[in-house]
Amino acid sequence: MGMNDTPSGERVHIGFFGRRNAGKSSVVNAVTGQNLAIVSDKKGTTTDPVYKAMELLPLGPVLIIDTPGFDDTGALGELRVERTRQVLNKTDIAVLVIDAAEGMQQSDRETLALIREKGLPYIIVYNKSDLTKRPDQIPEDVLYVSARDNTGIHELKERLARLKPQDAGVPIVRDMVRPGDFFVLVVPVDSAAPKGRLILPQQQTIRDILDADGTAVVVKETGLKETLQHLGQKPRMVITDSQAFKRVAADTPDDITLTSFSILMARHKGFLDIAIDGVRALGGLKDGDKVLISEGCTHHRQCDDIGTVKIPRWLRQYTGKTLSIETSSGRDFPMDLTPYALVIHCGGCMLNEREVASRMQRARLQRVPITNYGIFIACIHGILKRSLAPFPDLQRLVP
Repeated sequence: MGMNDTPSGERVHIGFFGRRNAGKSSVVNAVTGQNLAIVSDKKGTTTDPVYKAMELLPLGPVLIIDTPGFDDTGALGELRVERTRQVLNKTDIAVLVIDAAEGMQQSDRETLALIREKGLPYIIVYNKSDLTKRPDQIPEDVLYVSARDNTGIHELKERLARLKPQDAGVPIVRDMVRPGDFFVLVVPVDSAAPKGRLILPQQQTIRDILDADGTAVVVKETGLKETLQHLGQKPRMVITDSQAFKRVAADTPDDITLTSFSILMARHKGFLDIAIDGVRALGGLKDGDKVLISEGCTHHRQCDDIGTVKIPRWLRQYTGKTLSIETSSGRDFPMDLTPYALVIHCGGCMLNEREVASRMQRARLQRVPITNYGIFIACIHGILKRSLAPFPDLQRLVP
């Protein structure tokens, strides 16, 4: 996977915040060397967060986010401010842009307090430094720049690189691969599968196996049994698309470890234990309960779509209850989850870890159970314990 193909969930998210007309968009354009955002003397030109995936040296793959002003007013302005607040939930590095000629205002202080509250690495950038005299003493977390004449922009990029979070996350599967190990990956190709390509978790899993000097054998669910018979050796693991869990479990001998891409992705994103705990809520669902099915991406819906068709059908069949099922996708994850008795979330491959963690924390604080696609599907087919065999500590949580 090349630099330009790095998924948004694996990119460093850099959010630019500040008051209207502080020059956020001008700083963004100067940093990126592109006209990503409209620049105007009129306050509030940026009306919605602007997202741009790119490679920014010396950081590497990043997602730049230019936000509306935190001092926006009126009903529409309040909505924009709320969207800006939501951007903080997915930001890895925050840049607070202040008009150097006007200095730090109350709304800037409030924004800075929110950034610090979330524990984000940040830098305070005083833009329009060409219009005012710089102070003799400048704190370490402050930088003076001029987007107009490009002064200080190179140093800003260097500072951002130093703030880049260290990659301490859990790999998808690489830590379970020994050189020479065989993995069989089961990839259904049906009407819901994207034409001419594999979905992101499948691509990432293959790459993880190859990076660890393992071998990935990819088959359709219809060819799994024959492949296992002719492989010549027992594979280290069978990893399947969750939608094929039932058939794959039947065709995979009990002495072969079995799990799914969705379960591996939940571990990679840091919420597998939460998803295991959340699936217990299935047994307590009642007639009339609301269930939210949420996806982090906004792919084109097919006739037998997993999130809007299959899971609702399986959920009603498994519980035997009359449930009210709602769906969300992309960035539209509700702030208030209390109307829901359960949230079933995708693996989160298109979301960065900070946004996934924010969604999990929101559910926990509002005491709403949350699970994920893979755990839910394994549970309803009676193979949850088996699907967690790669993780004995978590497997013990299942009765």
